[in-house]
Amino acid sequence: MADVLSQSQIDALLNSFSSEGTKAFEEIEENMEKKVKDYDFKMPKKFTKEQLKIIEGIFENYARVLSSYLTSLLRLYCRVEVLQIEEQLYHEFNNALPDYVMMSMVNMGINDDDVMETNSILQISNPIVYCMMDRLMGGSGAYLEQNRDFTEIEIGLFSPVFSKIASMLKEPWGTYIDINPVLTTLETNARVMQSIPPDEVVILVSLEMEIRDVKNTMTFCVPALNLESIMAKFGDRWSRGAKKLDPKREKERRVSLLETIKDSELKVHTVLCETKLDLYDILTMQVNDVIPLNMSIDSNVTIKVGSNVWFDGKLGVKNNRKAVKIDNIYKELELGK
Repeated sequence: MADVLSQSQIDALLNSFSSEGTKAFEEIEENMEKKVKDYDFKMPKKFTKEQLKIIEGIFENYARVLSSYLTSLLRLYCRVEVLQIEEQLYHEFNNALPDYVMMSMVNMGINDDDVMETNSILQISNPIVYCMMDRLMGGSGAYLEQNRDFTEIEIGLFSPVFSKIASMLKEPWGTYIDINPVLTTLETNARVMQSIPPDEVVILVSLEMEIRDVKNTMTFCVPALNLESIMAKFGDRWSRGAKKLDPKREKERRVSLLETIKDSELKVHTVLCETKLDLYDILTMQVNDVIPLNMSIDSNVTIKVGSNVWFDGKLGVKNNRKAVKIDNIYKELELGK
């Protein structure tokens, strides 16, 4: 005959199942919490992981170059490495800075008509600045807590150092695009630096700097819109490893796309001729005045689709309506190519 469990044994068994089930449920909840990430739909991310990876690689090279420069300048071991890269609104970055801070405006100096003028901000935290100043003036590189504005002597001492740090951006960026960064202004008040609109999305690259016992950050801030135009110039570099599209499927996709948009309405207008007149002639113009055109009566007229010239042709009449006969096509659409 099977053993009969007592009530205490039954309660102990149920309690063990209950505790194990609760523990398992808590583990599932914890795993789910780790997988869920906050996403702000008001400020969607502008850069992909691949693009941020390229930016990280550029500034890792910059950190190595900067580390060597500071070590030779201060005659102390200096370590610089990339801490994080994030997208943020400029006013959030600016409001987080103390009132007295050493920051500069850097013109990236990109000589390309397709890239808009790019101004970035380079900011070094006060502990690092005071540590470097102490060392440059013959001290040991010690840092004392300071809560004051920088003096003219300190600004004059640190200005060439900032200029050199900014110019060193040329080498790591040179792999992708030719730049000539130049220090334009040096400010000691974060609230004065208003060259970037407060609601502008910026990319913040934080570099951790360590000099002796002092460890803090240096931040490179560049508007996301400007950085997008820069990265568009070397966009193929992050797409080399991407999966190549099947030519046949790509052709079918393009044909399908053209079939979808072919019923769109476009404004087509004919231009007989364009001429220039003095403002006086226009103001004194009367009915039956004649404006001479520098073209013959047999010349072709220009046919525009939107603002672009696509055809030319002859003016005429068809079914008692004015018409244009197309003679030449300037832009041919080849479906599927």
